Amino acid sequence: MELTQRSRSTVLTLTGILDLRSHPTVRDGLLKAATVAPDGLIADVSGLGFAGDAQLSVFALVAMRLGDWPGIPFALVTRRPDQAALLRRSPVARYARVHRDAAEAEREFGDPVRRRAVREFPRADTTAALARRFVTEVCQAWAIPELVDDARIVVTEFVENTLRYTRSHPEVRIDLRRGICTIAVSDDDPRPAELRERQTATGPGLGLMLVARLARVWGCSGSWGGGKVVWATLRVSQDVRGITTAGSGEGPRSP
Repeated sequence: MELTQRSRSTVLTLTGILDLRSHPTVRDGLLKAATVAPDGLIADVSGLGFAGDAQLSVFALVAMRLGDWPGIPFALVTRRPDQAALLRRSPVARYARVHRDAAEAEREFGDPVRRRAVREFPRADTTAALARRFVTEVCQAWAIPELVDDARIVVTEFVENTLRYTRSHPEVRIDLRRGICTIAVSDDDPRPAELRERQTATGPGLGLMLVARLARVWGCSGSWGGGKVVWATLRVSQDVRGITTAGSGEGPRSP
């Protein structure tokens, strides 16, 4: 697998044979590549052989997973007409479009309505408070104040888990796309996140049940760099179609 960053997408080039054995590797590779693809993910399958039609379902699975998080468009590209015809005849075509090259796929992506803000925080006693301030300022700047309380709870749980169970500096990422706001916290530890229940009334951590109740959906994804991203999506009640696209790092800066 080879990852290439383009100005409007990220391309993962797949080679070898897609069969029962390689199915999990292809799936996980695409999902990990999506963590560094803010505008869209493209799978170049020109060099990938298909051992059977059944294994093509991996691309539909990835497309559905990306719909939850990170909510980016996903497409397939191939330079082989026979391969393109096979993919377009298969059920995969209902979930991911097939194109001749990355430029064509990017034109199909269009200009998504999206905002994104990213910040890394230090390991300190004040980290959770700084993260809460960050999400509060971003929500206010993006005119979604109704999400402030829930976003603060989610980011607190994720950041505190990062500080408690890893040695990483938590990186908080906030995305707003098509009426869905995502709060995500990444770290360098590959172990899956465990959202632990509060043991006492005054103990740390708000726990899995509260995060699951607040979020539209939540999960933990392995990252391309070898760590993980824990994320939760919150639905925006108002119409955000008028929001313009903004690059990584947009948003107010904490002191």
